[in-house]
Amino acid sequence: MKNAYDILKERGFIEQTTDETAIRRIFGQKKITAYIGFDPTAPSFHVGNLASLMTMVHLQKNGHKPIILFGGGTGLVGDPSGKDKVRPLLGLNKVKENALSQKNQVSQIINLDKKQALFLNNADWLAKLNYIEFLREIGVHFSINRLLTAESIKIRLKTGISFLEFSYQLLQAYDFWYLFKKYDCVLQLGGSDQWGNIVAGIDLIRRKEQKEAYGITIPLLTTASGKKMGKTETGAVWLDPKLTSPYEYYQYWINTDDRDVVKLLLIFTLLSVDEINKYKKLKGEKLRQAKEILAYEATKFIHGEEETQKAKDASSALFNKKAGGKGLVPTTTLKREEVKSGIPAYKLFVAAGLAKSNGEAQRLIKQGGAYLNEEKITEFNVLITESYFKNGEVLLRAGKKKYQRLKLN
Repeated sequence: MKNAYDILKERGFIEQTTDETAIRRIFGQKKITAYIGFDPTAPSFHVGNLASLMTMVHLQKNGHKPIILFGGGTGLVGDPSGKDKVRPLLGLNKVKENALSQKNQVSQIINLDKKQALFLNNADWLAKLNYIEFLREIGVHFSINRLLTAESIKIRLKTGISFLEFSYQLLQAYDFWYLFKKYDCVLQLGGSDQWGNIVAGIDLIRRKEQKEAYGITIPLLTTASGKKMGKTETGAVWLDPKLTSPYEYYQYWINTDDRDVVKLLLIFTLLSVDEINKYKKLKGEKLRQAKEILAYEATKFIHGEEETQKAKDASSALFNKKAGGKGLVPTTTLKREEVKSGIPAYKLFVAAGLAKSNGEAQRLIKQGGAYLNEEKITEFNVLITESYFKNGEVLLRAGKKKYQRLKLN
């Protein structure tokens, strides 16, 4: 069987390691336990989180044991990493709701049988800590001078950082030490902004246990155009179908930049590397086949085959200008009174979420990229009345591929 480290590397999951040679060696010697943590900032994971979760999917497929750590404790503090201002503090009830929702999503892609993987909540041990004991047993191992060199702290010193956030790195280091002691967890994975936190945990384990642990950071995923992966004009691409419908999810992948197709197939699907490498040679219209495979496989992985097939059929119907695809297009409702006297076309596109502002909607129309029921809109201030709504609805399109249905109620 191929070394799991090499699998992660060839699929693009590795940015930095604390000791590449040692990590490859331990993967080859035995089945190990590794963890990755997520703080409860939302009720759903998004595509960016999924890239990190996929590392655990591959480790489990290769016989290793993943721990998905939910930050029920650290989430009440807030990680300053990558932030130039304080995160909003969440209430305990909201944290518990998010934990349940995220666990359900994890269980769809990772086998959470206790022998195969664990989903843990660090509130179970952090909430029980005695403050004085924590300072004496853990705080004594941390140098303030070293903490001040952490990138996440240096950035925030310019704008101000509370002691609450300043202590976050100690808590995450404690997590790693706790998992090392209780579950023999020797490896932590995390986003590129987690390097300092990971190294702090490794250092704590070394000081308290005189043993070695290891870390891997996962690169921040960006598109070929430089945008952060998983972001659209209307916001994050969520795994929860209530927040991002299977159709919207499918569309996100089908609209991938040509330059990103192979990279995303490697990260977001379970297709073999050999099969994916074949698509490197495709160009032009043939590359759309690879995009369809990416969209289908990525959507199926999260939403299942039935919903994916529906999304594919709807996408194909709209692409070929067939009416049958309209049923699954994302829908926004509009009050009938708003169109009785007519509503300017540009405001319709803002209401549908196809433009962020009136100015952006006006530019879209002026540039010839706005369509209503597949008819190009030529004047941004033309009044759209109820007569445009066939059976109480219209189909809007921005550019070639972004659709939204508006329905009167």
